Amino acid sequence: MDKQTSCLSLTLVNTEQPYISEFGEVLLFIIGSAIFILGGLFTSRLIRPSRPNEEKLSTYESGEEPIGNAWTQFNIRFYIVALIFLLFEVEIVLLFPWATIFAKKELIEQTNGRWGWFAVTEAVIFILILGLGLAYAWVNGFLDWIKPDPKPTEYRSHFAKGQHPKANSQS
Repeated sequence: MDKQTSCLSLTLVNTEQPYISEFGEVLLFIIGSAIFILGGLFTSRLIRPSRPNEEKLSTYESGEEPIGNAWTQFNIRFYIVALIFLLFEVEIVLLFPWATIFAKKELIEQTNGRWGWFAVTEAVIFILILGLGLAYAWVNGFLDWIKPDPKPTEYRSHFAKGQHPKANSQS
């Protein structure tokens, strides 16, 4: 009976087969996903209709015809406001997982409540540093926005003034 179980275990465990490590599995997933994406792009290129015309080949910007040069200078405040937004967005993204990790009752009970006070102190310091950054931006005027002076646009009608007497009499 010993010979049968030992032969059985030898047939079940074959040490000569190649072993794929965890990194190999990740590599296989990356290769598989790249093949899937490239296959989808290639298939869509084969299936789609291709009928270019002047309107389809023109530049499209949010439903408006682009006017003027694309190399205009933007006000630096756009970038500063975007960076300030990212700063506080990162704060929110970091505080949610932080709260779930530091709110574990087991750790608080094991440290007699010191873990909770440590977590609260750490969060307050983090928020105060970000508050100092906001105060710095506010004091230096980075949050002040220059209000534009709107000018009404002149509308040129395709119709002569006498062609629509009712419309002209109402205005």
